[in-house]
Amino acid sequence: MSSDQSLPANHLQILLASRPEGRPGAENFCSREATVPSPGEGEVLVRNVYLSVDPAMRGWMSDRKSYIEPVQIDDVMRGLTVGVVVGSTVDELPVGTRVSGPLGWQEYAVTTPDQLQALPPGQPLRLFLGPLGMTGLTAYFGLLDIGQPKEGETVVVSGAAGAVGSVVGQIAKLKGCRVVGIAGTPEKCAWLRELGFDAAIDYKVDDVPAALREHCPRGIDIYFDNVGGEILDACLAQLRRGARIPLCGAISQYNEADVRGPSNYLSILVNRARMEGFIVFDYAKRYGEALQELGRWVAEGKIDARFDVVDGLENAPEALNRLFDGANTGKQIVQIGPEPT
Repeated sequence: MSSDQSLPANHLQILLASRPEGRPGAENFCSREATVPSPGEGEVLVRNVYLSVDPAMRGWMSDRKSYIEPVQIDDVMRGLTVGVVVGSTVDELPVGTRVSGPLGWQEYAVTTPDQLQALPPGQPLRLFLGPLGMTGLTAYFGLLDIGQPKEGETVVVSGAAGAVGSVVGQIAKLKGCRVVGIAGTPEKCAWLRELGFDAAIDYKVDDVPAALREHCPRGIDIYFDNVGGEILDACLAQLRRGARIPLCGAISQYNEADVRGPSNYLSILVNRARMEGFIVFDYAKRYGEALQELGRWVAEGKIDARFDVVDGLENAPEALNRLFDGANTGKQIVQIGPEPT
């Protein structure tokens, strides 16, 4: 077995202590010091460098039927990480290999190669939690497979200054669409215009229905929904005939006991529109195809990314709530440890 000889004896883990009612709080998590494990035959030890913080984590904390089993009480909180192999009994993943995988809220993790994706050199590691990771894949398949944009169409994106929404808007511009983003501060709206969005709506101060009528005079061909609630209803009222609605998330509803469905749903019928939910894991066999194109766009400077970095694994619960506060711009991540040299 090869290993990094400078490993500590113990490492920090963050566990799910209880299931939240409404917004998750510090009381729903607990921490423990655990022994840094050694990889067995066919295993590798990974030092996590960055943790992806995602709205879906709120759903994973609830004991209800979903597309994935809930995190169990007293288990390490689930999360996607990027890091570096520091111990290995696997020839194809030697020490020093950069990897990503669902290794959770902990500083070190032992796992098997089938749970990891080896990452190429040459790009900052955090990009593989952004446009070159699940964020980019979600935007890519949600917009292109479900939205099916055509040149000249109008695309509206909610949560547009977030990790997925900002990439959706940039891909839509690459496809020749008019793009309108909905975000929650003047600074976020200014950033969207820097990214090339044709217009940006601040839902906290603007009259959203009136702004949609102004910026989408021909109606909405594609509404990429990340938030649900009142914003979804406002966009349903502006649909064009044959509109498509990729349903990616509903962050405005995740902490609510009773999730409210759209009241303008008859607009889908009247306009012969289509609303379709999707989970990015369903496209796993096509990740390579998407990442090749996303990688080219990033390398050519056609897709930009911004990261909101919280330092320290112990602050991961705070980072999660930044999403529900709308405090983040771009991809929310936690830096667990130093970048590999």
